[in-house]
Amino acid sequence: MHGEGFFFQAFVYLTAAVVSVPLAKRLGLGSVLGYLLAGIAIGPFGLHLVGEEGQDVMHFAEFGVVMMLFLVGLELEPTLLWRLRAPILGLGGLQVAVTTAAVGALGLALGLPGREALAVGLVMSMSSTAIVLQSLAEKGLLKTAAGQSSFAVLLFQDLAVIPILALFPLLGRPGAAHSAAEAGHGATWVEGLPGWGQTLLVLAVVGAVVLGARFLLQPVFRAIAATRLRELFTAAALLLVIGIALLMTRVGLSPALGTFLAGVVLATSEYRHELEGDVEPFKGLLLGLFFIAVGASIDFGLVASRPGRIAALVAVVLAAKGAVLFLLARAFRLGTDQAITFALALPQVGEFAFVLLAFALQQAVLGPETTGPLVAVVALTMAATPLLMAFGERVVLPHLGTREREEREADRIDLRSPVIVAGFGRFGSTVGRLLKANGVATTVLDNDSDRVEVLRRLGLKVFYGDATRHDLLHAAGAGDARLLVLALDSPEKNLRLVETAKQHFPHLRILARAADWSDAHALVEAGVENVYRETLDSSLRLGVDALRLLGFRGYRAGRAARTFFRHDEESVRELATLREDRASYLNVARRRIEDLERLLLSDLEDGVDTRDLGWDAESLRDDARRGSPGRAASG
Repeated sequence: MHGEGFFFQAFVYLTAAVVSVPLAKRLGLGSVLGYLLAGIAIGPFGLHLVGEEGQDVMHFAEFGVVMMLFLVGLELEPTLLWRLRAPILGLGGLQVAVTTAAVGALGLALGLPGREALAVGLVMSMSSTAIVLQSLAEKGLLKTAAGQSSFAVLLFQDLAVIPILALFPLLGRPGAAHSAAEAGHGATWVEGLPGWGQTLLVLAVVGAVVLGARFLLQPVFRAIAATRLRELFTAAALLLVIGIALLMTRVGLSPALGTFLAGVVLATSEYRHELEGDVEPFKGLLLGLFFIAVGASIDFGLVASRPGRIAALVAVVLAAKGAVLFLLARAFRLGTDQAITFALALPQVGEFAFVLLAFALQQAVLGPETTGPLVAVVALTMAATPLLMAFGERVVLPHLGTREREEREADRIDLRSPVIVAGFGRFGSTVGRLLKANGVATTVLDNDSDRVEVLRRLGLKVFYGDATRHDLLHAAGAGDARLLVLALDSPEKNLRLVETAKQHFPHLRILARAADWSDAHALVEAGVENVYRETLDSSLRLGVDALRLLGFRGYRAGRAARTFFRHDEESVRELATLREDRASYLNVARRRIEDLERLLLSDLEDGVDTRDLGWDAESLRDDARRGSPGRAASG
């Protein structure tokens, strides 16, 4: 019956994810909020489909965090840590210290003893690695200044858990930790030891994990690699995770902490990518289960019994952490919009808080009357994060994040360039640099304030703000420019910019970047004649090289690529008018593919076109030696 119950809960979890996430994405809420809402719906305080008093739910959450942090640790290469050393130690260290002090002072004001106030401050200083990284990745913000700063702070928080866990036994009441452990956690190796002895044992086990992962696992993985059985690598990775989790549990520590440390140490291993590749398929699913578990763990019974108190605590935590984050971001010279994004991404309390609260209860640092409401506060702040980020993106940033910089910079635009480039990421920067190298002046519009400062130092004419706004385009000289290059990362913003430009500046010739066929269709329908799919040219260049390496003559491979390009461009424009009629779209697409294949095969059977041989002298010499006039080798 127990097995049947487990399978039923697994079925409910997966069903909730499959139903809720597509619905949330369609409503523009993001996958994280979809998972959280699913957890609320199926949890002990919703439909009561999973978990008894929330315990089974938290088992799912714990395993999800364990696997997630192992993968996070694997991604922390020493070169990345060194490059981010200043924001990790400076911004991350100050965030934990200042937040702990602010929340601790609030706890003292509410009547908590000093040691409890310190413990609560440390717990509340944590943020959610899982939610923040997932949300920033979905919005394409990981590479921005706010994203990199958030990553650095989360790294410091993850590393800070080690000394916090080592400190908690020293904050507990003597003799109380033993009874707490017996009541809720069973026998551990630290039972009966004094506080200093527990601390030493914890540090010794952590050191053993680090040294073992560094020196013992290399020969083990080498032996496994010699078997050439990929499934054995997956089994070894799971064995490593579960073994370290058991070891950490025996000393009363979080298993997630141990696997995170092992992942960090293995980040330098030559088997790192193999481990990542084997475990990666589980990552998205486990993260989803974790988010569902967080939603299901919210004790709405407790919230309903003290709604005012819980709501006040949630609001105070979000406001206090948000204020600290914004002030620190400005102190570290992040632009206004980046500081707002940073402050709205990290004010929640993270998944490690569940671990720290459980450990604080076990060590008698905090009592159940304190940890109970705090668990609800932690879960509610995590659930509020996607809403806060959406609110910031749609309401706060358009009015506070951009207006100040746009109004200040408008008077600076005193030159008129023939080309305006909207978006200076990996695509737009290549276009802009090429034009500048050929003496063509460009005005660059970008909504990343820190990137703007770098571009100005490189000598490019840059304006900060949302390029889709008519007033900003006018201030940037769109009335006198000849070309508008659309290179924004968001296809939706590219389309809005097309509408704005065509309405207010119809003389502009628009050259637009498209990520794929779908984006290209939308741009063609919007009336853009010059559409450039960002991977098409590089894909064709690779295809040409592949054909030549297979024995095709250079002129044959080049002509095939040009034929493919022309035919593909015609297909994009023809199919753009059929997007709403799926049956016709598929029929025409199938016909175009067949036509292209016949065209290329027919060209392969034709004779030599000597006009193509001028740029392929080596092929001509080879054909002369063979006595065959340019027949392409078909391999």
